[in-house]
Amino acid sequence: MATALGKSVAIVGFMGAGKSTLAQELAERLGWVATDLDAEIEETVGLRIPEIFQREGEAGFRKHEARAAVILANPNYLVSLGGGAVESEDVRSLLKEYAITLWLDVDVETAWDRTRGSDRPHAGSERDFRRLYDKRRPLYEEVADFKPRDLDDAVLAAAGVHVGLGLLDRLADLIPGEGPVALVTDRHVAGIHGADAQLALGKRLVSTHEVTGKSSAELEGLWRSLRLDRGGTIVALGGGTTTDLAGFAAATYMRGVDWVAVPTSLVGQVDAAVGGKTAIDLPEAKNLVGAFHWPVRTVIDPALLTTLPEEERRNGLAEVVKTGLLAGEPLWELPDPELVRRCAAYKAALCLADPYDQGARRALNLGHTFGHALEAASGYELSHGRAVALGLLAALRLSGRDTAPVEETLAPEPVRVDRARAWEALLRDKKGRLRLVLLRDDHVYVDQEMPEADVRAALDALIAE
Repeated sequence: MATALGKSVAIVGFMGAGKSTLAQELAERLGWVATDLDAEIEETVGLRIPEIFQREGEAGFRKHEARAAVILANPNYLVSLGGGAVESEDVRSLLKEYAITLWLDVDVETAWDRTRGSDRPHAGSERDFRRLYDKRRPLYEEVADFKPRDLDDAVLAAAGVHVGLGLLDRLADLIPGEGPVALVTDRHVAGIHGADAQLALGKRLVSTHEVTGKSSAELEGLWRSLRLDRGGTIVALGGGTTTDLAGFAAATYMRGVDWVAVPTSLVGQVDAAVGGKTAIDLPEAKNLVGAFHWPVRTVIDPALLTTLPEEERRNGLAEVVKTGLLAGEPLWELPDPELVRRCAAYKAALCLADPYDQGARRALNLGHTFGHALEAASGYELSHGRAVALGLLAALRLSGRDTAPVEETLAPEPVRVDRARAWEALLRDKKGRLRLVLLRDDHVYVDQEMPEADVRAALDALIAE
């Protein structure tokens, strides 16, 4: 598995890199347990690390360290390791089997400035310190799955999400394993990016498949055309429709194969392709049949957005504004590469904290109750982005919050749909319980029960006379 679901996350790096601090910050974002391996050793042995070195030498300490490192077998643990833990073959084996390993790199000058004068072992002589630094760097490189620059990078790494310009050209290197690959895309995206993706996949590519939607007929057609074995991987290149369909096909084909999401739309890069939700539409409703099946990688190349039509960009921008409102930051003002990275990290953190959408992840429904109702009332002719923009407006009004971010960035206008039909759709979406995601006092509140009259008035305000 290439994500931290069902695994621990280990943070390695040299002395003074800030591993314990990152572990604590990441634990707060994910709602996981953070622990420091050296602290575990001190508690178990009853001595401080320098005292253990003095009494038992480094060899004795490494034995304690290897025994304590079995904590890596606990899923949903964030473990910061001592700088020399990677020298133990036993520890390296545990990292490989149980953990997603993040290497928090630091230059030797900074590390020395942070540790000199302390009682840490090996921090007495600058010459020896630098030699040790050079000795350990190849070991960090060996065990590392990712090398995060900051907290958002660490979140993305735990979720198996890569964000960067030009990543489409490195696609084969980013797909775990060595098995065959089936590329799934739609005709429009295939005409723009298909050749580049095929070239990047090289010899691993065994078949290509074009889809036009995410109906049950499209799903069956894809199932029947796939020729992968259990070691194969489906690569979904396209917008949310393509990643939804291909992801659900991967969840069900041969009882489940790996898949990689390569979103090409803004809504896909900041929302739809992150978090493992997959689905198809039925005539009765959108996304009615689906599964949670996390991609082993999500490869996000913001450069692909340069070919995106303006209408599709506006669809995605609604999800960007939603994320910014939840995060309490104007993420929509950032340049595309950073905008995408920050939004994807925000969603990835919620999804890792709540992978099956049973709690904190529901915050991502901000504005969507109203948006879904308007979409349904329009017979799904209203674009998702325009519907979400209106839904955000209603959610902010009910929250008593300033609506300027939505109005100035998205400029939503009331739509002409049947009011009764929209209300029925909203009640159906909420199953009769009028509980919404609201923003109050800089906090996100999930499942806030609201009076029916207030909710209906907020919905009516979105509908043109």
